[in-house]
Formats: sequence, C-alpha cells, structure tokens
Amino acid sequence: MHKVIYDTDPGVDDAMALLFLHRHPDIDLLGVTTVFGNASVETTTRNALFLKREWGIPCPVAKGASVTFDPSRQERAWPTWVHGVNGLGDIDVPETVDISPDPRPAYQFIIDTVRANPGEVTLVAVGRMTNLALALKHDPDIARLVKDVVIMGGSFYVPGNVSPVAEANIHGDPEAADVVMTAAWKVVVVGLDVTAVTTMSRSYLGEMAKSGGKSVQLLNDLSQSYIDFYKHAVEDGMMVHDSCACVYVVAPELFETITGSVRVVCGGIADGQTIVKPDGKRFPPGDWDNLPSQIVCTGIQSEKVIDLIRDAILTA
Repeated sequence: MHKVIYDTDPGVDDAMALLFLHRHPDIDLLGVTTVFGNASVETTTRNALFLKREWGIPCPVAKGASVTFDPSRQERAWPTWVHGVNGLGDIDVPETVDISPDPRPAYQFIIDTVRANPGEVTLVAVGRMTNLALALKHDPDIARLVKDVVIMGGSFYVPGNVSPVAEANIHGDPEAADVVMTAAWKVVVVGLDVTAVTTMSRSYLGEMAKSGGKSVQLLNDLSQSYIDFYKHAVEDGMMVHDSCACVYVVAPELFETITGSVRVVCGGIADGQTIVKPDGKRFPPGDWDNLPSQIVCTGIQSEKVIDLIRDAILTA
C-alpha cells in the first residue's frame, strides 16, 4: 500500500488525479495539500474541499502557499483560459463549502505526516513546488524520512507549454522547484516529455461517465471546457498531465526513465527550464556537481496508462 500526500492546485486534470488516488486500491491517501497555481490558493482549497465532499474522500485538506518561495517574484495571471475562472471548468461550485480545512498550513501538515510515517510517505506534487520547498526550509531532516517525491512538472527533450523551454508548474515557482530537485530525497520527474503524449478523448471520458455514476459524471462535466482548450493540440481530447504522475506511483514499469542531477533555471529568458545532467556524462566542474541523482521520465506506454486511470476511477 502506497501512503500518499497529494499536493495540488485543482485544476481540472488535478481533479481527475485526485479521484484516481482516492479510488486506486493500492493507494492510502493520507492528505491533500493545496497551493496556488491554476487559481488562487483560496480557490484551489475551496475546490479541493468541494471535491472531497462530492466524492466522499475521508482524508484532510490543508491549505498551502499563496505566494512563491521567493516572495519578491511577481505573480502571473491565473490561467483562467485553461481551467476556467473557478478552476474547475466553470461548472457550478459553491462559493464556500461546509467543510473546514486542517488547521495546519500545508508545509506543517507535510512535516507532521512524514514524521508520523517515517520512510513510508510518497509526496505526489502536481502544482508549484512551493509547499514542498517550505517543508524542507522548516524541517530539512524530513528529506531523509520521505519515501519518494513524484512530481508532474518540467520538460527536458520537448518544448515547454508556457515558454519554449518551461513547463507551467515549474515556471510558476522556479526557486521552489530547484530546492526540491536538489534536496537529498528521491525525486521522480514526470514532465511534458511523457504527459503531452498521453491524452484521453472526450468520448472515452464520456463512456466512463456513463458507467461510473454521479462521481464520474461530475469529472466529465468539469472537464469539458478543458477539452475545448486543448483543441489546438489534441483531437477532441485532453492531456492528463497530473494523473500520469499518480500512475507512476503504482505502475512505474509503464515509464522509460533516465537518471541524473536536475537543476531549474531561475531568471532570464529560460526562467523555469528544467535541465538534467545524465549520470555517466562527464563535464567540467559546475553547478550539477555533488547533487543527488534523480529520475526523469522520457517515455511512456500511454494507452496502458489511460486504461489504468479508467480502471481505477471506475473502481467504486
């Protein structure tokens, strides 16, 4: 059984990944921590609480960071054209939800939960890495107590999606991402190299909704405008970025990977670029030396991943 804390900014693809984690029989979802990104942290937290209520998810939700790890960074506009003004495809969501979040800030929830389960917790982070960086800042020793960290973010051998070289989650807080990538824990980076080629069609999701009842119908409803957004890149479907990271937790054999130290560019025209120095490649001394070797996904069995997502979500 995989004990998971899900760090997220719901977000349409975040919602699918949440339902996957909640329903997969080999995952014990210990908590959801929220971060700003696809919308403000007030909105992403409200969305997480709404989905917790609608889907009967028992774990706590802890509200996280509202600004970047380096507070001097200027905030960018929320991507309302991707996830809608309310972050969930502009379906009807109440302004407030009759559930309260955990009283602890997200970084403290992460620290406390990891310390209560040493060596057992996987952090699945599919938004900006701010909460994870804050947890390391407040308690550096948790790095050796975390089982592993699986993130959706970055692009290595393919273009970015918010600049020619940068992926949105990393670009949103590069300093936090660099802290996470260079910390003394095992990180698996599930980036655009594999998520951009893993798509679910509108009809496939629609068939899931027909057999999945009210919960999957809600997922289908909130995904429609997101599918419309992707018409420039996908034929009547959507990229399931965040669910790919969740699938890695239970089925790493569906991914091809390389290993090496990873750094994030902070500033300049390549702001947010993720760069891996593959193990075994020799260079003169530089900024990749004496850093932990992380895992970078470079290939994926997309059809098997999509089917696994479906099978887990339809496990009521």
